[in-house]
Amino acid sequence: MRAFPIFISLAILATAGISSGQVSVQAAGEEPANVELADASEGKAQKPSLISDKTARARDALKHGQRRDFGPKPTVSEGPLPPEIVDALNVAFGEELRKGNWSREQTRALITIARGEDLRPAWLIADLLRVTYDPTLAALLSTAAHSLIKVDLNEDHLWRDMNDHLIAWDVPAPPDYLRIKSDIYTLIVPEWENLFAEGSIDWRHVSWGGVRIDDRLFDKTDEPCNCIPAADNPPVTDAASATWLDDDEIVFGISVGGEHRAYPRPIMEVREMVNDTLGGRHLGIPYCTLCASAQAYFTDRMPPGVQRPVLRTSGLLIRSNKVMYDLNSFSIFDTFRGNAVTGPLAERKIQLEQAGVVTTRWADWKKAHPDTTVLVERLALGRNPDFRNGRDANGPIFPIGDVDPRLPIQEDIVGVVTAAGNPIAFHVKSAEDAIRRGESVTFEEVRLIMDGGGLRAVNAEGQDIGAHQAFWFAWSQFYPKTALWPQTL
Repeated sequence: MRAFPIFISLAILATAGISSGQVSVQAAGEEPANVELADASEGKAQKPSLISDKTARARDALKHGQRRDFGPKPTVSEGPLPPEIVDALNVAFGEELRKGNWSREQTRALITIARGEDLRPAWLIADLLRVTYDPTLAALLSTAAHSLIKVDLNEDHLWRDMNDHLIAWDVPAPPDYLRIKSDIYTLIVPEWENLFAEGSIDWRHVSWGGVRIDDRLFDKTDEPCNCIPAADNPPVTDAASATWLDDDEIVFGISVGGEHRAYPRPIMEVREMVNDTLGGRHLGIPYCTLCASAQAYFTDRMPPGVQRPVLRTSGLLIRSNKVMYDLNSFSIFDTFRGNAVTGPLAERKIQLEQAGVVTTRWADWKKAHPDTTVLVERLALGRNPDFRNGRDANGPIFPIGDVDPRLPIQEDIVGVVTAAGNPIAFHVKSAEDAIRRGESVTFEEVRLIMDGGGLRAVNAEGQDIGAHQAFWFAWSQFYPKTALWPQTL
């Protein structure tokens, strides 16, 4: 809900009666004020809105692999910002905002920014729009966004559509962007301050996922938190004891050192991160519900002086993919690639090796691996959200920008990087059908085989090479030059 119609002029907004100190923003958990920040607690993401027919049609088009028309890319300066815009940014996003305040002077500064011709500050407007629930401030930011973007943005989810345009157009960030973005985001989760650091991460594409950071100490699986709680050293049972699991339930199977373990999707959708030991090796296992992607990284055998990374969910996303970090060093890892992109571990150029993950049915996995262990039911915390077929059934709910139209965005693929460094995405259904016909599914030295009802990637010697299943939109945006098997469907 907006305090003002979208067509209201910037001049009228300037006299909206917001006086210095009257409107303030408060961090999550404090008493509500006139301008509210989103509640950064589990299950309370951005306030939902009704989905219009226009939105539904747009999502359906994306679902079937069609590219969106974002219009011509605007001309954006890469030089210094005009002095009046710099001054306005310092007022609107300066000391008062760091204190959690919004004043008439900040409104006037926002209007100056919106009337300018430089699109780069739109990133900051989008960031503040993401974390506020207050209708008055949202109206100001919404009007400023329309003034800068100059396209017909989707009113039912303005923030997402705005970011989709900025990502698709590859609009540069304004000067000092990371510091200001950190100031905005730490208003709701102060603990993020340690994460907002320079590195090989594109902070423009990072957004809040609606939950707080999991910064509990290691091996505190049962300690409650206002976050998505990782499971450390999870208890397991044998297959016969897992009577709670239906045969058709999806599990993520991992095999290391002759040992096999099943990670049920109902648990992974609640935990999203497991730090485990299997076959004598330490593993960090993230699951991105938005990407339908479970991965497994070896977190042992680190260089001298580097502790075992303890992977955690940050509560942040990058193009609808989870941002994971190491609890010990607050270094951020690229979830899809496994390399540290900020912090001390990025300085050490830490690259995690992947183990293969097989996505399959519980009945098929336990039949192929009768000695498998499986995580215990209580780790699911009594929940079974099935996000894939519920919340995410109509496509990504966070900004991703443009899409690769070679496949529908939520088509299942198995992604792997070859020894030569070439990414390849195997279309799951095509690969399964080919293998059942007795055909070989290969690319360079990579071959897909069936294992426990799912697909595993092996090399010429039959050894597992780290591969995992994911939605096409996720793999293709992190590997934009990926090859596709088969080339045409």
